[in-house]
Amino acid sequence: METSADFDTDVLIIGSGPTGGTAALALATQGVRVHLVSRTHWLADTPRAHITNQRTMEVLRDLGIEDEAIKYATPWEQMGDTLFTTSLAGEELVRLRTWGTGDERKGDYLQGSPCGLQDIPQPLIEPVIFKNAVERGAHFSFNTEYLSHQQDGEGVTATLRDRLTGREYTLRARYLVGADGAKSKVVDELGLNIEGHLARAGTVYVIFKADLSRYVAHRPSILHWIVTPSASFGEIGMGLLRAVRPWDRWIAGWGFDISRGEPDLDPALLLDRIRTLVGDPALEVEIERTSVWYVNQAYATEYSRGRVFCGGDAVHRHPPSSGLGLNTCVQDAFNLAWKLAYVIKGYAGPGLLDSYSAERAPVGRQIVTRANQSRLDYAPLKAAFRVEGADNPVAAGIARFKDPGPEGVAARQAVEAALDLKNTEFNAQGVEMNQRYVSKAVVPDPAAGEEVWRRDAQLHLQPTTRPGAKIPHAWLVDRRGIRVSTLDVTGKGCFSLVTGLAGGAWSDAVHELNLPYLRAVVIGQPGVADPYCGWQRIRELPEAGALLVRPDGYVAWRHAESPAGVAEARELLATALGAVLDKPLND
Repeated sequence: METSADFDTDVLIIGSGPTGGTAALALATQGVRVHLVSRTHWLADTPRAHITNQRTMEVLRDLGIEDEAIKYATPWEQMGDTLFTTSLAGEELVRLRTWGTGDERKGDYLQGSPCGLQDIPQPLIEPVIFKNAVERGAHFSFNTEYLSHQQDGEGVTATLRDRLTGREYTLRARYLVGADGAKSKVVDELGLNIEGHLARAGTVYVIFKADLSRYVAHRPSILHWIVTPSASFGEIGMGLLRAVRPWDRWIAGWGFDISRGEPDLDPALLLDRIRTLVGDPALEVEIERTSVWYVNQAYATEYSRGRVFCGGDAVHRHPPSSGLGLNTCVQDAFNLAWKLAYVIKGYAGPGLLDSYSAERAPVGRQIVTRANQSRLDYAPLKAAFRVEGADNPVAAGIARFKDPGPEGVAARQAVEAALDLKNTEFNAQGVEMNQRYVSKAVVPDPAAGEEVWRRDAQLHLQPTTRPGAKIPHAWLVDRRGIRVSTLDVTGKGCFSLVTGLAGGAWSDAVHELNLPYLRAVVIGQPGVADPYCGWQRIRELPEAGALLVRPDGYVAWRHAESPAGVAEARELLATALGAVLDKPLND
């Protein structure tokens, strides 16, 4: 076997976006040598992604950067309702309580996680992730282009080019991570199967500066849909005003007909369109950048080949609807990083790495489907505000919506149903938090049977301790009397054996095994008290039972029965760990 000195790094990461940055941070945090390369001279320079959901905030919390990230965010409370108006300055038509801030849903979000949602533009969150990765030991090379790789039984040799000097050179690593975006060279070179199709619709985005606080500050909202004839094309059929920074930096967006080629981006036309969406013909606007992006609906059916692993936009390509992009990228990386670290450190066998694709590829397919369906789900709203065949379909639709007669009543009832449908985009805590992993890194509980969903699985989080689910959040109390989450006393790069005061045999077994990556968490002991009985209510197994929680917070195994003694507990735990890690503990 090659020694560490035979490799320039343990893990080479291609791409510095949310996937590559998070992978570098997580690996560096665990002491793994990691080198990140990017063909650009810096990080994201456009606000491509914003919504940072609860699960991603939990990942940032585990990695110790949650508080720093929040400094750059529009806080949950200011994310507000989503408004549908004739223009930002014009008449409001309807509002939707969104991002879990509404009276009916906020309790679900507070109960489901120690973290709230945040709105953090990608150019602000990427530097936080990158800075912390470098501070913890990650190496990096900007202005560096990935050209190709060759892998063998021991490692990967990548060919790179310095874009400043033109010099080509090779770098040797144990593993390579392709996090190089939607036009991934690494995916192409591996020949990963991509299902779906690309560029099925087109959108113009214009980033601009303008002080719009007089229209928004009294009714905070980061997202406004504008019902206007000038932006009525496409499956959404409305214009977009998206706050990048409250309330003076924005994105304006609208669809265009891709069958006619590229859209007209004449500056005068763009200015007129922005002023129309805002509803202020004299608005002072500074246009920063214009871009055209295409709606993709494609996902990879597998994420790895040999020693090369791909993640993020390289393997799931979709529109920003539902706000799942950056979140899924971060979570891909968090899933992969601990597995790479454990194999590199010798804690796990190479079979553990097969679980990455098995667990994350179904999630990628799910979010691509959901994001595209969220676009299609605007159709009822579009229909409610249009009268097809009229000289001005949108104006006629708005007039009908306000009409006191039977047609108006029907239109308003249709809008109510259409808004309810949009909850699967804007209040979809289940979509964001209900992932269930099925792989060899999860030992099924034969007594559990098939999971029964008590409520809509897209809308509502269903906390459970079933293997393959994330450990549920419950508030505990530490030695200082301060609340801490069950997520705070697990994770952090280690496996956790979670039991109660009646499960002393389990904690003794952990002590006897004396593994550097395994801790015992005995809920009820000082530091992890359960005075609210919150964990007791949600744990789904007797107090003397045990949960084995992975470093990424997912339950790997559970045992409901009290062991006969320490010897049995040790044997059961060792068998479970050996199966999950693809490495018998007597090796």
